[in-house]
Amino acid sequence: MKQILQSYKTGELWLAEVPSPACQSGGIVMRNTVSFVSAGTERMLVDFAKKNIVGKALAMPDQVKKVLRKVKTEGLFSTLDKVRAKLDQPIPLGYSCAGVITDCGSGTGGSGLSVGDRVACGGAGYANHSEYNYVPKNLVAKIPETVSFEDASCATVGSIALQGVRQCNLRLGENVCVMGLGLLGMLSVQMLKAAGIRVIGFDPDKERCRLARELGADRVISSNPEAACNDFSEGFGMDAVLITAAAKSNEPVTAAGEICRIKGTVVVTGLVGMDIPRDMYYKKELDFKLSLSYGPGRYDPQYEEGGHDYPYGYVRWTEQRNIKAFLDLVAKGSVTPSKLVTHRFEIDDALNAYDLMLGKTGEPYLGIVLNYPKPEGRGQAAGGKTVGGNKDLRTVILPGHKNGTGPLLSPDSSLITPTIGFIGAGNFTKSVLLPNLKKQTGIRLRGVCTATGMNAAETGKKEGFEFVTTDYEQILRDPDINTVFIATRHNSHARFAIEALKAGKHVFVEKPLCLNVEQLKEIIKTYPDLCLLMVGYNRRFSPHARMIRDYFQDRRTPMMVNYRVNAGIIPPDVWVQDPVVGGGRIIGEVCHFIDFASFVIDSGPVEVQAMGVDTANASLVAEDNVSISIKYRDGSVAQILYVAVGATDLAKEYCEVFADESTAVMDNFCSTACMGKRGKKKLKGKQAKGFAEEINAFLDGIQQRGPAPIAFESLVDTAACTFAVLESLRTKQSIRIQRRLIDS
Repeated sequence: MKQILQSYKTGELWLAEVPSPACQSGGIVMRNTVSFVSAGTERMLVDFAKKNIVGKALAMPDQVKKVLRKVKTEGLFSTLDKVRAKLDQPIPLGYSCAGVITDCGSGTGGSGLSVGDRVACGGAGYANHSEYNYVPKNLVAKIPETVSFEDASCATVGSIALQGVRQCNLRLGENVCVMGLGLLGMLSVQMLKAAGIRVIGFDPDKERCRLARELGADRVISSNPEAACNDFSEGFGMDAVLITAAAKSNEPVTAAGEICRIKGTVVVTGLVGMDIPRDMYYKKELDFKLSLSYGPGRYDPQYEEGGHDYPYGYVRWTEQRNIKAFLDLVAKGSVTPSKLVTHRFEIDDALNAYDLMLGKTGEPYLGIVLNYPKPEGRGQAAGGKTVGGNKDLRTVILPGHKNGTGPLLSPDSSLITPTIGFIGAGNFTKSVLLPNLKKQTGIRLRGVCTATGMNAAETGKKEGFEFVTTDYEQILRDPDINTVFIATRHNSHARFAIEALKAGKHVFVEKPLCLNVEQLKEIIKTYPDLCLLMVGYNRRFSPHARMIRDYFQDRRTPMMVNYRVNAGIIPPDVWVQDPVVGGGRIIGEVCHFIDFASFVIDSGPVEVQAMGVDTANASLVAEDNVSISIKYRDGSVAQILYVAVGATDLAKEYCEVFADESTAVMDNFCSTACMGKRGKKKLKGKQAKGFAEEINAFLDGIQQRGPAPIAFESLVDTAACTFAVLESLRTKQSIRIQRRLIDS
């Protein structure tokens, strides 16, 4: 399918051929008929992407601070790799569209949505300028029969205007000034008039003033707003001022304060300077409000992605309910988006729309829409070919490759060629896994699957994969692929690993292996000795871990390990903290440090005791601040202190190991010093967490038909240990890691 993308690094725009998206639980896939170009928001995104790295940094000082903190905790090179991977990721454009549902995921029951429904969709990253979109159910609304696709495509933009109108909190007969008669301003004028409000519109552009008057504004002005508003309000001042203009200066906010009455309201929906003139606002006791995009639910992943609606009685107007209300206004004829459309383009000519918006043509514009062909009218775009029927729109063979060809043996016929398929290609895959994979020789990158076609297509093209897809079964069915890397969200790790093992593939799954005992039992039942199963516990492959283990080889006493992790805060609403999706940080990250301790001790855990902080602070997750004691079969003990509330400029990891009157001290995988009766050893250099060594060990095991780099029993022990930590926190007791947990 075709989709408009932009490089976050260079600002380049292009029409890409990408696989159509997968339909996920809790959402729908829709075929686009019309999408609406938001001249304000999209112009801002395009302008930002075109800035150089210094310009981007100046525009986003908060993000720069985050990067600097990462440098301190994770090291310069690791941070730079992640920043480059983020900048290399293209961004989809568009957030307001209309079309027809082609597929409904599980979890949409009760939503009233079904295949064939005409729908309006919203959401940046979802309602894109592309032929097909996956959209979560709370960002979808049915289109009334009398409303056209073109009018409905404006629904998200319209709901932004509607939310601003709601924030004004006006009553019948009151006065409002709409400052800025662009798209949002024009829509706001019509809505305010439908609500019985007296409206004066202000914009320096006289043609826009003329159109606003046609759309119902009681009065329009292009200059001297203070005198006009004083006259309009009979000397009392405006009850409210709605700023829909876009300006870097503070002038709109200052002017709004001047024309507002005492105890009036100023609402901002546009992007303007907000250095509020205190004396003026203070003496009039003005309310100053920012309008939150489409309405309540915006930026809340539980609402937008999780599909959890807000109670109707407590949150009357949400994003979705605003979209529905806008469509009702259009159906009644109170709002007429089509009168605001000045330009229409076919998707094949979409880049011309952005030339118009960026001022390259010199034409005035207001509303811009993109039209999409019906399925039978699909063409082919340069850069790849779409194969098969409707479902096969989810797979694209990249140029220069054929479908299902290539040897499985390396030039040395005694070695097996790891022919690799990826399921998941997020930031970690791009910044860590793929760069280290591509350092290896004798491998073949065959296919990559992601939920979004954009990500799959760009990753495949950049990294040299042969095909890209949004259908993970294509990876598992492909006869050439013998090795599958799984780097998706945590809740899908176990399922994909089990299916890949059943398909006879070697599996590398990013940590964690699974989220609960039931999944672990299923993995144990499934695991065949003829396939390798690897979990991304890279730290044990670090030269620092290897040196510590070698240093204490043949030790005579039990070992004491003290591992401090300054992990930093991850807010409770991030998916990692969701017990269903991410499993929390103990399962998702503490497993790393348990595996490290088990490796250097060279024994298995038998008992766990954990204590966490108690806190009523809603911004903290109590389990992210925990002290864990682990007893091992050989009598050794590991103490893991996992902290989220530490200083951000303190290095992330520090480990001390004691045995045989000797000590090893590892500082953030940058330096390790061993001392005592067993002699002295030192290792120092740039941070080395073992990523390259881990991948090399896994691939070598495949090529040489050797054993798994981490024994299956050790993978099981680490997973069981994380579950025991959570049980210990819950019961406040010591927990034995008994085989009955996983063998029964």
